[in-house]
Amino acid sequence: MTDTTVQWKEHSAYAPGVQLFLAALAVLAGCACLAGTRTLAGTGQVAVATVLVVALLVLVVGMNGLPIYFVTIATLSGVESATGLAQVLLNTAGAALLFLVGLSYRRRLRGDCPRCGRPHAGAGDGPLAHPAVSRAPVRTRVTVYLLMCGLLPWAGAKTVWTLGGSALGVAGDDWLRTTSRGASGPAKATASVGIDVTVLAALAGIFLLLGLLHVWGQVFPRWTLFLAGRRVPRLLPLIPAWLTGVPLTMYGVFLIVMAPLTALGALPEIEPSLPFTTSSGITWFVEFGGLAFGGLGIGLIVAARSYAARTRPVCAGAGAATTAKPQPPSTGTSGSRRR
Repeated sequence: MTDTTVQWKEHSAYAPGVQLFLAALAVLAGCACLAGTRTLAGTGQVAVATVLVVALLVLVVGMNGLPIYFVTIATLSGVESATGLAQVLLNTAGAALLFLVGLSYRRRLRGDCPRCGRPHAGAGDGPLAHPAVSRAPVRTRVTVYLLMCGLLPWAGAKTVWTLGGSALGVAGDDWLRTTSRGASGPAKATASVGIDVTVLAALAGIFLLLGLLHVWGQVFPRWTLFLAGRRVPRLLPLIPAWLTGVPLTMYGVFLIVMAPLTALGALPEIEPSLPFTTSSGITWFVEFGGLAFGGLGIGLIVAARSYAARTRPVCAGAGAATTAKPQPPSTGTSGSRRR
């Protein structure tokens, strides 16, 4: 309201009016959360659901830079903007909480248990029954493996550069000289052995993907020593998968769409910046990045969805009610007939 500029990145900021809109939306969403605990008529239910959905979508878009901040912090490269990081973290926390509120609200409207999502009698605060461990279905695994292939052009180009070769009109020496400026110690160390630090981060994402698909992501394997044989806490892989997959998907899809439109002339030509010397080279690299980020992000969402469904616990009472066999109808006689 005082036109104070709050930095989003080093050289960019949200307009003060946008910040005021976000604050007002947060207050409105808080009111919707409180109203969702009451019994409302049809119009009230629609209003609460609309506010929750709109606020959730806005906050999800606001968490777009989360993976980038994670990589820069993990590699000791510093934070570009402290206020930008604070906004991303607040948007992420708000999106996670609103998602849980919306999920519980939807279950209550359907008459299901707000905690486990199954219809059953009694309170939803009793013991939980966990399903048996299982792998993801074959169709899910094949889909995720195909999406992971999107990493190959992007990771391949970066690996060629770090090994000193040339790709997309960029020489390896020029790439290393440009990217080493201001790089952290870990980034320089990995580049010295031919591994780009962002490719290393992508490998961590692949490790997470495999855990979501296979049994060892539900029960700690033998190589985890003291944890071997214990059940993996369900949220341990799901939280990083959702928090990484959603923003990577948005960023990747944006790049996948932008590069062809640029090549066709529908969007302005991308001006090359060092180490790129041609517009076509940087346009191809943008497309490679879109395939990598989009493929990894969508793969994480697909795998996390399957993992959440396969590991979803239910209230013990609901499980018993679901597995109970129906009783045969009474014949109204005191004995059985024999033939």
